[in-house]
Amino acid sequence: MTVHTDVPARERGQTDAPAPERVSHAGEAENRRKARYPGRQTWAAWPAYDAAELGFRGYWYPVAWSSNVAAGRPVQITLCGENIVLVRDSKGLHALYDRCPHRGVPLSTGTQEFDGSISCPYHGWTFDTSTGRLGAVITDGPDSPICGKVSVATYPVEELLNLVWVYMGADGEEPTPLLDQIPEELRGVSFNLGGRIKVRRGDWRLTCENGFDEGHAKFLHRNAIWRRFKSMPVWNVTKLERRGRWLFRVQTEQHWTAEFPGYGSWPPERESRFRIKPSADGTQSISNTGNPKAPHPHIAAQDYPGFVSVSMPGVLRVVYPDFIHYEFYVPYDADHHRYVGLMVNFDSGFRSLLFKAKYLGFVRWFFHGLFAAQDAWMVDETDAPPERLYRPDISLTTWRSMCEDAAEERTARLNPTA
Repeated sequence: MTVHTDVPARERGQTDAPAPERVSHAGEAENRRKARYPGRQTWAAWPAYDAAELGFRGYWYPVAWSSNVAAGRPVQITLCGENIVLVRDSKGLHALYDRCPHRGVPLSTGTQEFDGSISCPYHGWTFDTSTGRLGAVITDGPDSPICGKVSVATYPVEELLNLVWVYMGADGEEPTPLLDQIPEELRGVSFNLGGRIKVRRGDWRLTCENGFDEGHAKFLHRNAIWRRFKSMPVWNVTKLERRGRWLFRVQTEQHWTAEFPGYGSWPPERESRFRIKPSADGTQSISNTGNPKAPHPHIAAQDYPGFVSVSMPGVLRVVYPDFIHYEFYVPYDADHHRYVGLMVNFDSGFRSLLFKAKYLGFVRWFFHGLFAAQDAWMVDETDAPPERLYRPDISLTTWRSMCEDAAEERTARLNPTA
């Protein structure tokens, strides 16, 4: 069962682009940084990460709900800085480079006049949706000599989890199995899923770092409605642990109150008055709150060392007792990313209906709406590098190092004799 409320882009009368009021002028973010920091530093210690402004190649990225790509209604998206058109026909789902090579008109503005093809609206150049090959030119007759001599690039595309996934690789690179990128706990089991997809301001790296950041949730989100009545630690002692492709934040100490010399105690009484108090024996929820709750058996069986983890190419997993939240940070262009937030619950029967009602009734607003909006606000305001890191930022630097390792492994795989 899937729950989502996003309206298809073509029905909104617009493309995949961000809302107009949120779009910056070209280079605005970069110019703002240069003006403020003439000697701007870089992430030179992580060169592959520093160069990944438009994402990492060699991965599948979720780009749309499957139900939002209907037959006969091409959908334009932007992924890793490239404009792509999604087309569904009797042969399946296809992804092509969204530019007619004749005069540069987006193919997404065209029509599907013949099954298995898409036609540019300008002069009727008609391309095979499976191969990208130019098969007919309506305005040049059936014997047009240019047919078969021109093609547009195609991209591997698949559907899974009710999402459309596009593989971004190097020329001629065979895609890895999509299932290898799906979180292990979602394979071979039934579940309920709700989610939200939205193009937002900010570099994908900044929003991924925000998601995996150790420190911000305990301060930024402390008064969010989603967290308002739950106790959270003031600060933690954290270590990072690698398990397979996942990097976990593991709390070795949690401090629920603290005295700051010259300032006083935290949290203040006005904020902690209505929160559920941490258990006296120190037992805590898997979700880093003070109120213990037994996790769902399927979640408990995973034996996660920590409740927050991240994996390539920018996937966050946050484990709660009765559901798991995922965030896919999909590169759009240098100044925007596509936020794909999924909430998965493993109940069945009546309890699955209860999850659907809860998600539609308030969870999507409080969690995927208001709670996530605080993160979007901070990502939009973040101006880094330069940066001055502190102890909890070990989560960020370890993530960057993991990206470097993954980039080196892929380079070695593609160039075994180098």
